[in-house]
Amino acid sequence: MIEIIPAIDIIEGRCVRLSQGDYATRKTYDQDPAECARRYADCGVRRLHLVDLEGAKATSPRNLRVLEQIASLGLLRLEWGGGIKTEEALRSIWDAGADWAIIGSVAAKEPALMREWLGCWGERIILGADVRDGRVAVSGWLEDSGMALDELVAQFLPAGLQQAIVTDIARDGMLQGPSLDLYTGLKQRFPTLKVIVSGGVSGIGDIRRAAELGLDGIITGKAIYEGKITLKELSACLQNGSFPA
Repeated sequence: MIEIIPAIDIIEGRCVRLSQGDYATRKTYDQDPAECARRYADCGVRRLHLVDLEGAKATSPRNLRVLEQIASLGLLRLEWGGGIKTEEALRSIWDAGADWAIIGSVAAKEPALMREWLGCWGERIILGADVRDGRVAVSGWLEDSGMALDELVAQFLPAGLQQAIVTDIARDGMLQGPSLDLYTGLKQRFPTLKVIVSGGVSGIGDIRRAAELGLDGIITGKAIYEGKITLKELSACLQNGSFPA
């Protein structure tokens, strides 16, 4: 069964969504992140994807209070991305209640540090690979690392990498369906890696298709906010293992 992971992107403590990683397209939703997390838990969600969009452009997390509030509910396992560029920043999210850390910029720019963190924290370290035109982008998707996705993944598998969240920036927030060929190809090349789809989910049909293809997990954010996936449908998927038509 594919793992469905709802996303909450955060700016100034509020739920937001971007399109194609462009901060100028920010849409703010009138939802409290902690209350949103509680509703997801009520549907049967067990894992939540949290992204600090301000932290992603900075050198440290900027919305740790939100993480603390959601962690204090004790309802969900939490993965956190954005602003984790130093040991101090990494420890700050552990202290705030994160179960996993999503590492993007450090992996591309400081691979030795990424390997060190994998050695220390093991499966709690997730590779965050955000891809534009076949190359990995970093620093809140504002910089092109010049590195190919396969190259990035391959260098960390020997160090114990177990999970990668791969975002197709061109599809992110566009509700046009994910680039499933990208993910199935990655899974074929690295069969031991848990590949998590991110970007473009437009409805339950996309989740069904990803499950049929044997992908491990899928993140959805805007499709839920915009009503393309209802909480009733999400509940059916999570609690009954079925995909409503």
